[in-house]
Amino acid sequence: MNNFDLHNPTRIVFGANTISRLDELVPATARVLILYGGESARRNGTLAEVRAALGQRDVREFGGIEPNPSYETLMRAVEQIRLEGLDFLLAVGGGSVIDGTKFVAAAVGYQGDPWEIMETHGATVRRAMAFGAVLTLPATGSEMNSGSVVSKKSTKAKLVFSSPHVFPRFSVLDPTKTFSLPLTQVANGVVDAFTHVMEQYMTYPADARVQDRFAEGLLQTLVEIGPQVLAEPSNYDARANLMWAATMALNGLIAAGVPEDWSTHMIGHELTALHGVDHARTLAIVLPANMQVRREAKRAKLLQYAERVWRITEGSEDQRIDEAIARTRAFFESLGVPTRLRDHDIGAHHIETVISQLEAHGMTALGERQDVTLETSRRILEAGL
Repeated sequence: MNNFDLHNPTRIVFGANTISRLDELVPATARVLILYGGESARRNGTLAEVRAALGQRDVREFGGIEPNPSYETLMRAVEQIRLEGLDFLLAVGGGSVIDGTKFVAAAVGYQGDPWEIMETHGATVRRAMAFGAVLTLPATGSEMNSGSVVSKKSTKAKLVFSSPHVFPRFSVLDPTKTFSLPLTQVANGVVDAFTHVMEQYMTYPADARVQDRFAEGLLQTLVEIGPQVLAEPSNYDARANLMWAATMALNGLIAAGVPEDWSTHMIGHELTALHGVDHARTLAIVLPANMQVRREAKRAKLLQYAERVWRITEGSEDQRIDEAIARTRAFFESLGVPTRLRDHDIGAHHIETVISQLEAHGMTALGERQDVTLETSRRILEAGL
């Protein structure tokens, strides 16, 4: 196991009817900006519930944060905060809203061009506004980590930043707030969480037995409850387990002391930026193709994954690996999530543009060994056709 530092300061308040606890979580004198996405949060009553919990505090709103939060939209929130003298942010939504809020928190007091935050992947962030979150869509784990993904419409760039200054102070996780979600979003959340685990697990053995077992348990849980959360939208226990699994998938715990990959995400980001494909749906395409193309480098972990997650113990090593990859693809497809580029009208003639974008954004040496070159990325995309 590798050396590691692990610190996560986010307070989690989990369970039904917990939004009312915002009154104790948000400072009594705070001037609050609620950030959210579309109008569903208003229609389903979540915004009203949040405002009621905030009581007599001075509360403003900023809506319209996109499923892939854009720099252009988020900078309007930054201007509102500066103009109105607000001092606390509250994200109400899924990972995109929370990601966007992290950028806003870092950008308000930033000295210089705020896009530098993304270009330096957060290295230039020295402080950020305090903020909390009310999670309504389990998927990204942004509610308990310090990472964020933001897009710039003008350049079709989708970049990642991370900073210890943008951990949420707290996150409220009420599984009942997921009951009204469209099933496509729920399915996307399962795929997103699954792939987050795989990016930290499907590398090479580091004798990190605790982390491996945690990761495998999360994967097994997602496989078990994935069909259930779609078939029984109001099943509290199923939704609660999905919400917590998605949070645990990316809060630093299973990444401690192990190598990490993230090439599936980096390739997927370019597909979203260029073609508008939902983030999770790019992952469902790229992950199985990535495992196939890089099967030799990942052989030991693929065999462990086959045995421990899918209970595949018979056949040659190559047969077991083939079956594990096939079952991964079949799992995604059983959720109604396609796993081929052609399912999104993306063909071989589009691949070179994706490669050009990867090169432009410095994604020329990806993966746990930094050996995923542009040519390897090209082969992965071709395997995903």
